[in-house]
Amino acid sequence: MLEFCAATLAAQNFAVAPALRQHVAALCDEELDGRKAGSEGERLAARYIYDALADAGVLMLTDSLGQDFAIAAGGDSIRSRNVVGIVEGSDPELRGEYIVVGARYDHLGTHTLTIDGEPVTQVFPGADCNASGVAVMLEVARMVAQYSGLFRRSVIFVGFGAGEQGMAGAWYFANRAFSEIRAVDAMVDLSCLGRTGNDRPLSCFSQLGDVDYNHLFTQTQEQPVTLLPVRSRELPVSSDCLAFYERQIPVFLFTRGTAREHRTIRDTPRQLDYAAMEATCNYLYHFLLVLADQDEISSRDADPAKQKARAERVYAASECDVRPQFFHSNEKHFLTSWVYKYLRYPERAIRGKLQGQVLVSFVVEKDGSVTNVTVEHGVDELLDDEAVRVVSVSPKWIPGQIKGEKVRTRIVIPVEFRLK
Repeated sequence: MLEFCAATLAAQNFAVAPALRQHVAALCDEELDGRKAGSEGERLAARYIYDALADAGVLMLTDSLGQDFAIAAGGDSIRSRNVVGIVEGSDPELRGEYIVVGARYDHLGTHTLTIDGEPVTQVFPGADCNASGVAVMLEVARMVAQYSGLFRRSVIFVGFGAGEQGMAGAWYFANRAFSEIRAVDAMVDLSCLGRTGNDRPLSCFSQLGDVDYNHLFTQTQEQPVTLLPVRSRELPVSSDCLAFYERQIPVFLFTRGTAREHRTIRDTPRQLDYAAMEATCNYLYHFLLVLADQDEISSRDADPAKQKARAERVYAASECDVRPQFFHSNEKHFLTSWVYKYLRYPERAIRGKLQGQVLVSFVVEKDGSVTNVTVEHGVDELLDDEAVRVVSVSPKWIPGQIKGEKVRTRIVIPVEFRLK
């Protein structure tokens, strides 16, 4: 017996607390000796981040050794590295524009003191200080990669090396390493996200004006999120987003601030609130979803040439004042009343016990017709082709509207093939 299911991919809740705990534990392992910039421990941490991003389905832009660079420190040269990967956007016109999500992964290393005449080495784990932001970044990267078809812009994930050495990794990325820095539309910086309490709510710093800032965060609040970040008006001088801020790129620094164990040997993994970090991951996924959807993230810096070129561009359904409608209803109605009514499970797929979710995008034109039907995430050619077929023969929709004008609108739906 066949069973077809409808779901909404734009709104997701991810249970990632165990994975967050694992990432923090790995980065704080005593074998890494506190991940001091230039050390073997920092190199091992970089390799862990590389493997985690690659396993998450992120396309890596560096090899396993990372993006190598050198800095001068106390008369010596320290070699560090950034780890960089990308989830490419689905919109042909916007995939060449980028959102950078970054977190530093190095820390203070070790300290040796003498107790009863014997040398004792203490390790600075940096669980909240630098590991919590990396852990959140890794799981958000997994979420974005899993549903990449929903993100119009490309999202770049960076583990910054040598953050404790004057934010060297972030500066190197923004000023030397990434040749397309002018195409970076926003930077999201993640720092100290593991400690909670009444005095440590999730906060966000951004230099955006109130209109643009409120627009983004109001749209995010309409998603199934449980957090409402407090806006901060002060940019910490030691933040990795500073290199992007100086280039007048809109930045968003998410943090819960520092606890009294900050930069001490007591900043350990057991101090962190992994449930709160999980809620932060879910919030950031939906925030990035909104951010990647915008035509212009900062209206003050809107490029007239870009605006003109996009006059006939395809909008996301979330951007429309009036979303496209299928017989005066929504995408779920399209799935239940059309797709699952006329979908035929291929006989060869049944024999092969093939099942799964095919992510299909399409454009509702100004006249309501359906075009550009594309498989964003497939299962097997048999199932993919059937999903495309049934969507392609859709009756006309009522087109989406912005400010009373009909617009071309892109919609993404999940088509479920389930054997029961």
